[in-house]
Amino acid sequence: MSRFTEALNEQIAYEFGASQQYVAIAVHYDAQTLPQLAAHFYRQAVEERNHAMMMVQYLLDSDEQVLVPAVEAPQVSFSDVVAPVQLALDQERRVTSQIQQLAITAREEGDLVAEQFMHWFLQEQREEVSSMSALLDVVTRSKDSVMHVEDFLARESGGENPLEAGAPPAAGGAL
Repeated sequence: MSRFTEALNEQIAYEFGASQQYVAIAVHYDAQTLPQLAAHFYRQAVEERNHAMMMVQYLLDSDEQVLVPAVEAPQVSFSDVVAPVQLALDQERRVTSQIQQLAITAREEGDLVAEQFMHWFLQEQREEVSSMSALLDVVTRSKDSVMHVEDFLARESGGENPLEAGAPPAAGGAL
């Protein structure tokens, strides 16, 4: 198994872990009757699951072994309305680093197909960090009036991400 294949299998675990963390954040906001924040993070959870399944499909298409991972339990309690979004931003920054390392590993191994596959994820991570940073700014400014955050998300959500049109295929189909 190549270093890239091993690392991509590890990344599948990180993506599923990120999905679970987003479900936990969504549930936290849902329990506080913050439907826009909850819906935002439920969507993020599906997106991370889809990323994992894109990686699974890539390995299947490459005739490489797929290791279906266990994931660590997510954090489920938070000190205030800002903490979950800060955790999400930290997670997106960590995933960006992991994706960058995967692209570097593919390049070092001379695997141009794998490197090209990672380019979509690099673009996606740039967008994820940017949008989560913006949400953190809004939540931080509005932490004492969280309904402003709900209004912001109601206005800003719903647009299609243009990157999704060029996304790699997901095993079993994207949700």
